Amino acid sequence: MTVFTDILLLFLVVCAIAVSLSKKLMNAILIFMSYSLVMSIIWILLESPDLAITEAAVGAGITSVLFFVTLKKIHAIEQFEEVEEDHE
Repeated sequence: MTVFTDILLLFLVVCAIAVSLSKKLMNAILIFMSYSLVMSIIWILLESPDLAITEAAVGAGITSVLFFVTLKKIHAIEQFEEVEEDHE
């Protein structure tokens, strides 16, 4: 079990570094979502299911939805879709 926990902790560090170095906002949000989901798994391993549910709901759920809505409001998502259509 400790090997699994060590892998999860290493993944958390990699996610934290990757989200800070990411150039695209959409990628940063997706990495942040995976960070929150892995953190909720770690809370379960630490036998704290209430924090795990909160982390999954708030960290990966509500916060990510708010980030996506913000990207939509500043038209960052539409620009991404237009670039994909131009390449086809």
